[in-house]
Amino acid sequence: MSVFNNTQIAFADKTDSQLKKAYWMFKAIEQPVITNIGISALNFTVKNNFPFVTDIVKQTLFEQFCGGETHEESMKVVKQMFKHHVGSIFDYAIEGKAEEKVFDDTCTEIKQNIKFAEGNPAIPFVVFKPTGFGRIEIYEEVGKKVELTTSQKEEWARVVKRYDEVCQMAFDRNVILMIDAEETWMQDATDALVNEMMEKFNKEKAIIWNTVQMYRTGRLEYLAKDLERAKEKNYFLGYKFVRGAYMEKERARAAAMKYPDPIQPTKQASDENYNAAVDFVLNNLNKVSAFFGTHNEKSTELVMDKMKAMGLPHDHPQIYFGQLYGMSDNITYYLGAEKYNVCKYLPYGPVKDVVPYLTRRAQENTSVAGQTGRELGLIQKELDRRKGK
Repeated sequence: MSVFNNTQIAFADKTDSQLKKAYWMFKAIEQPVITNIGISALNFTVKNNFPFVTDIVKQTLFEQFCGGETHEESMKVVKQMFKHHVGSIFDYAIEGKAEEKVFDDTCTEIKQNIKFAEGNPAIPFVVFKPTGFGRIEIYEEVGKKVELTTSQKEEWARVVKRYDEVCQMAFDRNVILMIDAEETWMQDATDALVNEMMEKFNKEKAIIWNTVQMYRTGRLEYLAKDLERAKEKNYFLGYKFVRGAYMEKERARAAAMKYPDPIQPTKQASDENYNAAVDFVLNNLNKVSAFFGTHNEKSTELVMDKMKAMGLPHDHPQIYFGQLYGMSDNITYYLGAEKYNVCKYLPYGPVKDVVPYLTRRAQENTSVAGQTGRELGLIQKELDRRKGK
């Protein structure tokens, strides 16, 4: 029996009405056809400013998966979770916008989050998406190592400047800054840039952290090269490890453009790759810190078991766990109760602007085998427990 089955711990913060609302929402998400129709309708109504839609979204998907519209508004959730030894990672969840002003505004927002997190143990990390700081196309061009035009060079220089400014601020204020991973075709440029920042700012400890998607092929070799370079140039490495979130898109693009599929061939291969990353971290704690972002109970237990076998304390300062807000509370709150370092990714932003994030979250829940069914089973179990069944 899994240690993650204690629903009383998992849903300590949820009222009966919140649990019932979550149950019906996951029930709807469970149906791919309903999800896809609902997403199309939602995108259309939000795009065309239909009245009341924002309110409906705020009281359903937004309430389940987001902390609030601003980080100040989200602090109520942050404080409540921290009572259970669960930290928060502010995630400015604006997606799909590609104007220079939006990139500058996002950079400013991340700086505000760094100030907000400084000295606050309830907010141990700040995070941003690479495409929050620049167009995906410019990352792709840089990653290909082709000769850039003058305007492209200027555009990329602005991207680098944004990275450098937020990394410098994180360093100055002793706040760990994580950079998310996105599509493979823009990741080479991101990895190279984040490595530059690590080399510059991680001389004493890991302040700047990269994200590695273990559903990709070749990532263990990538980690080995990173470690070799860090040892040679004398700096520390920090990583968030995830499986990944763009599988269908990656496979479709690889097939259309006739290049090798960059995704592991099977779910088992992805799991084995992820678990190999656990060993990579635990065998190199003199250089590497890690955040294991996963909703997989077996991977989480694997890390816990290996920590125990090595005699490491639950709250080892270089080992964190994390799940998305609104999902897998059974894992998060158990880890918190056992005093492991654990956080929720806490998205926030204006409701209308967060809709692309919310629809992606709904689609992922639909496509990940067993995820929604598990959420429903746990919620039902807790409702039954509260009724005394």
